[in-house]
Amino acid sequence: MPDGIAAGATPILIREDHGAVATLTLNRPGARNGLSMDLLESLQEALRSIAANAVIRCVVIQAEGSVFCAGHDLKEITTHFADPDGGYAFFADAMARCAAVMQAIPALPQPVVAAVQGMATAAGCQLVAACDLVLASDTARFCTPGVEIGLFCSTPAVALSRAVPRKAAMEMLLTAEPIDAAEARRIGLVNRILPADRLRAEAAALASHIAGRSALAVQLGKRTFHRQAGLPLAEAYEVAAAAMVENLLAEDAAEGIGAFVAKRRPEWRHR
Repeated sequence: MPDGIAAGATPILIREDHGAVATLTLNRPGARNGLSMDLLESLQEALRSIAANAVIRCVVIQAEGSVFCAGHDLKEITTHFADPDGGYAFFADAMARCAAVMQAIPALPQPVVAAVQGMATAAGCQLVAACDLVLASDTARFCTPGVEIGLFCSTPAVALSRAVPRKAAMEMLLTAEPIDAAEARRIGLVNRILPADRLRAEAAALASHIAGRSALAVQLGKRTFHRQAGLPLAEAYEVAAAAMVENLLAEDAAEGIGAFVAKRRPEWRHR
C-alpha cells in the first residue's frame, strides 16, 4: 500500500515517484497540514522507504492547500490535557516522533527540496529548515509563534538555528513575527523565490537536475557536509579530506574526470 494511505481513508501523505525523483505531498489542507501523529508516522515511513531505494536520487516535499504546514496539530494535543498523566506520555511520544522525522531528513542519503507555497509555522518552519534546499513562492511566510501561546518553539529552534544565523533565529523565536519569502532568503532559510504558479514545476526541475548527477558523489557529499558542519576546523578538514579520497577512488569520479578531459557527457554508474 502506498505511503500515507490507509484502507478506505483519504491519504494524508501522497508519494509520487517520477523517474529518480520522489515527491511527498502533505495532504491535510483542512487542518492546515498540521503534523498529527499519523502524518508524522507516514512521513517517517516514507523517508525510511526512500532511504532504502537506490532508484530515488532526490526528494521534494510540498503541500496541498494555502498553508504549507502549521506545525503540530494543536487540536490533537489539546485532547490529551485531560489524560491521567496530564498528557505527559503523549507529548513525549509526539516530540520524539517529530524529532525523528526532522533528523531523518538530513540523514537521508538523497537531497531533500522543500517547495513552500504558503505559511510555514512552528514545526512546519522546522520541517522547512530541516530540508537541504528550499524553494518558496513569493507569497510564502515563515514563523515560530509558540511564545504567543506560552509554548516556546524549542524543537523548531534546533533546525532553525542550524539553517540561519543565531540572532536571526532568536528574533523569530522571541518576537513570533512572521517573515516573508524575501527576508527568509536574506537570512538563508530560502534558496529561491518563485511565482506561486511556477513553484512545483521549478522544484521538480531542480530535483531532476540534482538526480542527474552521480548518486554516489551526491550522497557522499551530503553526508560529509552534515558531518563536518558541527566540527572544529581541523576535524572538519580531516572528515572532508577522507571523503574526497573515498570519492576519488569511486568509478564515477574516474568516469567524470575522464569525460571532462575528453569533452564528452559522463555516463554515471552510481558507484
